[in-house]
Amino acid sequence: MSSYINPIAINLGVVQIHWYAIFIITGIIIAIYMSLREAKRVGMSEDDIYDFVILGLPIAFVGARFYYVLFEWQYYKDNLNQLFAIWNGGIAIYGGLIAGLLFMIYFCHKRRISILKYLDVVVPGVLLAQAIGRWGNFFNHEAYGPSVSKSFLENLHLPNFIINNMQINGVYHAPTFLYESVWSIIGVLILLSYRHFKKNRYTGEIFALYLIWYSFGRFFIEGLRMDSLYLFGTIRVSQVVSIILFVVGIYIFSIVNIRKYKEYK
Repeated sequence: MSSYINPIAINLGVVQIHWYAIFIITGIIIAIYMSLREAKRVGMSEDDIYDFVILGLPIAFVGARFYYVLFEWQYYKDNLNQLFAIWNGGIAIYGGLIAGLLFMIYFCHKRRISILKYLDVVVPGVLLAQAIGRWGNFFNHEAYGPSVSKSFLENLHLPNFIINNMQINGVYHAPTFLYESVWSIIGVLILLSYRHFKKNRYTGEIFALYLIWYSFGRFFIEGLRMDSLYLFGTIRVSQVVSIILFVVGIYIFSIVNIRKYKEYK
């Protein structure tokens, strides 16, 4: 018998609080805390973090939802009442990142802050928030992989609550949400280690490494998912975006190092 976990964490009748929302909010709070600490350390005003959150966070959420709805329009055009039902899932990380980044460029320009410096400050927290947010997908039965046997999941030494909840419509599935969560956590450790031990790093390196690490892993994990968004045919949207971001990350990392090398010479 399947021990399906109820996606609703707290049910007060009229008000229902979903696990999805709890994990998303938890990730955001931790990301803000990490960004504030790093901002203080590098001499950036904490107000620049708070002010961005007040405006940028809603914009990122709208972008994340718009991105998802755009590529699932065949469903939503006939179910307009579900357009804003984000508690049922349907928030695309890449959509939120793109919308947030565009607003951040504008925000930093207005505040006369280096966009790369700002990104270096916030991306480790953002990546950890992504790792935490994936557990919201777990409780919503999203971001899962191909069908597998129960023994396959047991051989991964997963706790029973994960194994049981990966049984979707009577079939066990690979926990791709967990693959990405673990990949992101490893990425956070790499970014923080790089920040701590490479004292003479150049502005933009942390952000570039974030793009390279996350997009590389996301490309392959996305290829396993059974609920991907598709551009056309079998072309997955997130894999295309991952390739673009990976190339951008390599470019930024190379450029900042080449420029500093020339200045040093």
